[in-house]
Order: sequence, then structure tokens, then C-alpha cells
Amino acid sequence: MKDDSKNTWEKVKRSIGLYRYKPTGQYFARLRFCGKLHRKKLGTTDHELAKRKLADFKRTLERVDVTKGNASFAAVLDDYRNTLIGAPSTIEDKGVIIDKLKRTLYGARTLPLRDLKPSQIESWLAQHYGQKSASYYNSALMLVRDALQTAVKDRIIPDNPARELTYRTRKMPIRLTPSFEQFKAIVADVRAQQFNRVAQESGDFVEFLGLAGLGQAEAAALTPADVDLEAGHIIVYRRKTDAGFAIPIYPQLRTLVEKLCAGKKHDERLFAVKECHKALKNACKRLGFPHFTHRSLRRMFITRAIERGVDVKTIAQWQGHKDGGLLILKTYSHVRPVHSQRMARLMSDGEPANVVPMATTA
Repeated sequence: MKDDSKNTWEKVKRSIGLYRYKPTGQYFARLRFCGKLHRKKLGTTDHELAKRKLADFKRTLERVDVTKGNASFAAVLDDYRNTLIGAPSTIEDKGVIIDKLKRTLYGARTLPLRDLKPSQIESWLAQHYGQKSASYYNSALMLVRDALQTAVKDRIIPDNPARELTYRTRKMPIRLTPSFEQFKAIVADVRAQQFNRVAQESGDFVEFLGLAGLGQAEAAALTPADVDLEAGHIIVYRRKTDAGFAIPIYPQLRTLVEKLCAGKKHDERLFAVKECHKALKNACKRLGFPHFTHRSLRRMFITRAIERGVDVKTIAQWQGHKDGGLLILKTYSHVRPVHSQRMARLMSDGEPANVVPMATTA
């Protein structure tokens, strides 16, 4: 903000640091705090509201620890890296973004973090992630926003400069999903490989994923102690959400589960293999199917449950979701349940066969 045009800017009387831009009537804050000039658009033309926003801005500046004023973004990123938890692959992916920020963002190592502007972050994201998918872009923005928020909490900066930046909308493609007949053919083909020493174990693993609707990591960690055949449920732990949940032993699954538990100690793994990527890929290739993955089998389970009329809230519970089925409704909106189609046939011009006419009174 410049004060070189008295015809453009008006200093508001009896309000230190409050200015009005005459052409639009908008109010702005202009305060010097700890030797640095801070400016902010207050986003209003109302005088009283502008004064309240100015007071809020002053209080925000007072929350900053002046002893940390020269901290760089690189230093903040290093501190943020030390707080990361989760799967090793997730931490590694975030580390790649952190290293790229420190290496390519102008002034990340040398300039005080308080000088970082939203436009710099937006420009950096456009340059390094603008041509990538929305998922990559959003992951980078989320990390930048989280790292800067730790700086706000540590009183290094008063506001998060990435707060107003928006995420990109992710596309929701309809991914390849095997039919139940294709799934059974894949299981049979995996088991039939005579020269594969773990053919039967791989077949068990593929069959379990499709019949239980669980992910690879969840299934691989199961032991007989997690299975209660009498109560009819399996306790599952999901690393991604760090939470446990229970699934029923579905009728289609019981025979396989009983076989897997037979003769094993309570803490022994149900499966001798931890994944079946290669077996699944080769079976699809031999059968002329698309390249289905572990996740394809889970999608098959969910799709089949929807088509058989299972309500989405129940399916969500089976998947360990806590959103009441919102994610499933969003992801599987393309699935036309068989039950819904049967009900649609009732909406005809004439009287459906299952309607009993009511007697009329004279």
C-alpha cells in the first residue's frame, strides 16, 4: 500500500492503522509491528465492522513470537517432517514434496517465513504440479498448508498464507471390476498352476479377498485369534485409519475360513503369502481378462453387495467406514442395483400383478 495519492487513500481518524480506499470504499489495515509493516485487506466497506476486524488483526500480530521472526520455511519444513506418522510409503511421498519445496521454492532457505506470500505458493504449485493429476496437486497443497499451520501454532507467523488456496476437484473414474464369474475363473486358474509352489496359498488369498471384501494388508495380518467361528465374525485392523472393525463370516466365506483356521495356532498367520500381485496378473493374462488388482476384488465385493440389495450403510460398516455410506454412494453411484430395477418395473401405466385392489364403498 502506498500513501502517495491523497485523493485515493483516506486515513481514518481516531483509528490507528485503518485506511479506506476511496474508489471502492474498502477498508485496509496498515500496522507496524516489531519493526515490520503489515498490511491486510479487511474485506468490508462498513466502518464499524472494519474497526472490529482491525482489532482482530492487531491481536493476531500480538500472538506472534518476535524471537522466531527470522525462521525460514525450510526450517519449518524440517520440524514438520519430524512430526510425520503413518505408513512408510506415505512418509516417503511427503518427504519428496518437502525436499522439492526446499530446493525449488524461491527463498525457502534464506528468506524469513513471514515474507512468504500466497501467490508464491500458488505459482510453485502450478509450476511443479499443474500438469499432474488433481490427486498429486492436492497432496502437495495439503502438505504445504499443514506445514504452515504448524508455524502458526508455534507463533512464527500470524496467518497461514495457504489458507485460501483451493483444492482441485478429483475425477471419479469407473475402474475395472471383475464379474463374479470372472473372479471364480481367476481363482481356479491360480490354483491350477502346477509349477507354482504357492499356487494353493495364492488361490486362497485371492479367493478370500473377493469373498470377504477386504484389502491385501488387512487380510495378510489375520490370525485364527481374529476369527470367531461360533459368533460368526472376524476382527479386522486397518492401518490406514488406525482402527479395528468387525465383518461377518458371510455364508460364501465360511467354508474357506474354516479351512484356513484348521490346525493353526491362535497367533499364526492365516495366509502363507502376504500378497498375490503376480499370481493375479498372470491369471488375468492367461484368461484374456483386463489387469485386475487386489482393489478390483474389493470393488467386486461391494458392487455385488449393492446389486444384491444390501443397503449402503451396512456395506460401509463391513468396510470399516464411519461415514454412514457416503463414500460408497459417491464412488459406486454408477451401479444400478437389481432390486432398484425390479422396483422400477412396478411403475407402469397399468396395475402391477402384485397389487391387490381395495374394495370401494358405495
